[in-house]
Amino acid sequence: MKKILVTGAAGFLGSHLCDRLIEQGHRVVGLDSFFTGSEKNVAGLKKHANFKLIKHDVVDPLAAQDLDEIYNLACPASPVHYQYDPIHTMKTSVLGALNMLELARATGAKVFQASTSEVYGDPSVHPQPEEYWGNVNTIGIRSCYDEGKRAAETLFFDYQRMHKVQIKVVRIFNTYGPRMAANDGRVVSNFIVQALRGEDLTIYGDGSQTRSFCYADDLVEGFLRLMNSHDTITGPINLGNPGEFTMIELAEKVLRLTGSNSKLIHMPLPQDDPKQRRPDISKAKQYLDWEPAVPLEEGLKRTIAYFKEALAG
Repeated sequence: MKKILVTGAAGFLGSHLCDRLIEQGHRVVGLDSFFTGSEKNVAGLKKHANFKLIKHDVVDPLAAQDLDEIYNLACPASPVHYQYDPIHTMKTSVLGALNMLELARATGAKVFQASTSEVYGDPSVHPQPEEYWGNVNTIGIRSCYDEGKRAAETLFFDYQRMHKVQIKVVRIFNTYGPRMAANDGRVVSNFIVQALRGEDLTIYGDGSQTRSFCYADDLVEGFLRLMNSHDTITGPINLGNPGEFTMIELAEKVLRLTGSNSKLIHMPLPQDDPKQRRPDISKAKQYLDWEPAVPLEEGLKRTIAYFKEALAG
C-alpha cells in the first residue's frame, strides 16, 4: 500500500485517478481548491477509509508529510475556466508545480506532472511528437495555460537535474468522459449538452479543424503505467488517441447518438485555436505498452448516458 497525494482530486480526471488508486488498495489524500472541481465527483470516495479530501490551493505550500507518490493535476483545463482568472491560472501551474516539487524533494516521493498538448500551440508539425518544440503565442488569451504548463515542465526537469527528484511528465491530448462539467466549454461536453437540450450545436470556424479524443479511463491507465515505469522513463510522453476527427464529424456523431434534431451553427474561430491536433504516441507504445482501447463511438455513448442523468438531476 502506498500513500499518494493527488492535486485536483475533485476534478474530472483527478476523481477518475483517485477511483483507480483506491481500487488498487492505496491510501489517497486528495487536494482541491474547488474552483472547477466538485465534491460530487468524489462523493463515493469520501466514505472510503483510505481516502481523505482536503480543501487546499496548490498556489500555497503544503506541509511536508509521509508520501510515496504525488500526482499534480491541479489546474483549470478548459478555456472558459482558465481564462476567467489568467493570472491565477499561471500561478496554479507554476507555483503549484514548484510547491509539489519541493514537497517531493522533502519527502523523497516520486512526482507526476499532468502537462498538456497545448504546449505545442497551433502546431506546424503533424502529428506532434514529444521532440517538437511547438508553435506558440506567448502573449495571447490562451497563454496563461500554455505557458504555465511549459514553465511547469521546465521546473520538473530542472528539479530532476539539480535535486535528483524522481519525475514523470505526460502531455495530455483532448480527453472526455463522465464527470466533465456541463459548462466547461470543451467541445465534447458542449456538443452533448446542446444536443440533449435541443439547442443548436456551436461550431467555431468552418468545422474543419481536427482533434483527437481520448476516453478518461484510457488516459488514467496511461498515468498509472508511467508512474509505475522504470525511473529512467521520465517523459514527457504524449497520452492521447491518435484517431483524428473534424469538428463537423464529431458534431454529426453526437447528433446521431443522441437522436437530436439540433442544427449546426457557425461562430468565429477563437484566437490561437489550433487547426490540427493529433498525438504521436510511439513513445507511449514503446515504453508503457499503452494505447487507447475505447473507440470514440463507445466513449461518446458512455458520456452521453452520464450527461442525460446529470441534466435530469
